Amino acid sequence: MKSFFKCYFVIYTALFSCQEENRFKIDHHQLAKEYYNEDAEWYVKNIPFFECSDKIIQDVYYYRWELFKAHIRNVGVNEYVITEFIDHVPWDREPYCTINAASMHHIYEGRWLKDQCYMDGYINYLFYKGGNDRRYSESIADATYARHLVNGDKKFIVDQLDSMIAIQNRWADHYDSAKNLYYIPAMPDATEYNIAAVDASGGKGGFEGGEAFRPTINSYMFSNALAISKIAALAGREKTSKQYQAQADQLKNNIQNYLWNDDLVHFTDRYKVNNQFVKYWEFIRGRELAGFAPWYFNLPDDQPKYHQAWKHLKDTSQLLGKFGFRTNEPSYQYYFKQLAWFNGKRSSQWNGPSWPYQTSQALTGMANFIQHYDQSILTPSDYVNSLRLFARQHLLPAGTINLVENYDPNFGGPIVHEYWSDHYLHSTFNNLVISGLCGIQPSEGDSLDINQIIDSSIKYYCLSGLSYHGHDITVLYDDSGEKYKIGKGVKVFVDGEEVRLTQRRNSFRVYVGKQVRSITTTNPVNQALNISKHRFPKISASVNTDSTYQLNDGRIWYFTEIKNQWSTWNSTNTDDWVTIEFDGPRNISEIKLYPVVNRKFMLPQGIKFESKMNNDWKSISAQESPTALKPNSVNRWHLPNTSTTSIRIRFTHTDPVAFTEIECF
Repeated sequence: MKSFFKCYFVIYTALFSCQEENRFKIDHHQLAKEYYNEDAEWYVKNIPFFECSDKIIQDVYYYRWELFKAHIRNVGVNEYVITEFIDHVPWDREPYCTINAASMHHIYEGRWLKDQCYMDGYINYLFYKGGNDRRYSESIADATYARHLVNGDKKFIVDQLDSMIAIQNRWADHYDSAKNLYYIPAMPDATEYNIAAVDASGGKGGFEGGEAFRPTINSYMFSNALAISKIAALAGREKTSKQYQAQADQLKNNIQNYLWNDDLVHFTDRYKVNNQFVKYWEFIRGRELAGFAPWYFNLPDDQPKYHQAWKHLKDTSQLLGKFGFRTNEPSYQYYFKQLAWFNGKRSSQWNGPSWPYQTSQALTGMANFIQHYDQSILTPSDYVNSLRLFARQHLLPAGTINLVENYDPNFGGPIVHEYWSDHYLHSTFNNLVISGLCGIQPSEGDSLDINQIIDSSIKYYCLSGLSYHGHDITVLYDDSGEKYKIGKGVKVFVDGEEVRLTQRRNSFRVYVGKQVRSITTTNPVNQALNISKHRFPKISASVNTDSTYQLNDGRIWYFTEIKNQWSTWNSTNTDDWVTIEFDGPRNISEIKLYPVVNRKFMLPQGIKFESKMNNDWKSISAQESPTALKPNSVNRWHLPNTSTTSIRIRFTHTDPVAFTEIECF
């Protein structure tokens, strides 16, 4: 893969053509080659392509798709999950290595992928395979409905309804019927050491405890109830639809009536816990970024009273830092007081540091506020500048692009950057570009609204190859008409044809047409896959046997900062091997290898295959082989259909070689 890491952005010219008067195209293959080199094929098939006059936003956009792809994990036949930490951490859900806290962000981002298999697999896992274990607060039903608005697959989302209802009802264990609000401690809200938790400990702790009625969990439960109501209506279950609409209405009223703090002019926590330090039902004593969570779901009424909260995100003495959003304000007594340490270094806290999780949450709320509210507090420049701040957080001091856990909003740079924190997927970015900057607003019907959020600093952008209700959408903006040579302003193309725009206040509406079938790949059984590290298939190797499990764990990435590979490092041989042993005969006709190439590892000079049956090893001659091995990408060999109990792959090499995955079909 061409490195992102030598400079802030890749300078290139995106090819485009206007071959006929009403047709427009940018060259997806050229852009994919610029950013992903030999791994371009997957991106061409899956992502919407984007170019913009702001090169840092553009570069981070393409990094975020590489990041997202690296977090897609194959866990079974047509089964996929999206991980939060790229590698296993002790607090994830084994053997899948998932955490439900960021699932809403994963789905909002992943809904823009063209191939539906990844989000179909992930959502099925969350609702029917225990993935949404409620270890953390969540708004997964809402995100699933938001994804439905993009792909329009009614049957799929209706099939999730009963599980959505069951999970929603289980949250009754966090419901206070006296206040008709939900409560949660800090840690299960994924925000340890927040104001409620720190103050409830007397300023001495905050990892656990701090039970409070929070704007976050109550907004999540509102959004899930509203999504269930809408999905039940799609299913023709009118009674259920009305029941959950009523639940959403009650929560909205109670959030506005009880969690709005007139003194702080913000949505804030009220304590559930009652002890010597804090009292039940009292407000916490400071503003937090979490108070913008209601706008993530367009929850607050369009009233000037609530609009005023957004002033706090423009004030550099409050929630806006020089290098990003603060999670609470400098006026708080324990702002940035370090209470947690790991190996002598600062550990994760939400008492001031800037976290991508809540930054993307607040930016989504900001986009909704600008697009859907009649207000005069925020301008498009506020959004564009905040998006730029977030984009720049992806750039580490050395200039490499690598999203980690959290950042210093006052002085810049990472705070928590442990080995496992590299390339961390706990937020959105591309959804902020697609639905915010470019203004793509999906709907249930046959139309699409375009409500872009740009200012004069954005000279042009083009979002091309967006899959919406099965149609191919391109949206572009050219302030002068000189970039794309097809006129000034906004242009929209549906399936290659320019369409008429209907002005609607601050947005445009285009007729897209009836739903057509989206791409959903059905994959064969990967006979080599084993995510549990136990039983079969078993992998052995000539060297470095402690890392062979990484060859068939369903994870594929090529980042150098965090290892996911088996290699021949320190081998004294020029011929090394890997063997995959099955628990019985398997028919194998295709093998895929994913070689890792960087400063340490090169491509092998030769690859040979052998099969075993009845303790007898035999060579296999491939019927079709790569003309040349591709580094950091998939390589395919088609074999004669072979019944075997083991496959051995031999590598001849002079330099060390490494592979991130082996698949057998």
